[in-house]
Amino acid sequence: MAAYVISEVEVRDIEAMERYRTRAAGSIAQYGGRYLVRGGAAETVEGGPPANTLIIVEFPSMARLREWYASAEYAKALGERWKALDRRLIFVEGAAPA
Repeated sequence: MAAYVISEVEVRDIEAMERYRTRAAGSIAQYGGRYLVRGGAAETVEGGPPANTLIIVEFPSMARLREWYASAEYAKALGERWKALDRRLIFVEGAAPA
């Protein structure tokens, strides 16, 4: 069953963000992940606060997602992440096929 990383981010440093994004994208692809949403326009329709930049990545499974997050490849991106952005990160399992 697919699993998703939902990340709500607030950019701190544009240059560090570009370095983080490049490294993260490479590691995501290595672990079978693919971007579904990558910072497109977001509109808060109900509730609050207003949405920040959203990123949604799909992985083949929660196990594969967790392997990616704990990987040496992603650790290189995390070195930039602390300088680049603040974020809220959520892992969620997809719905079982009907």
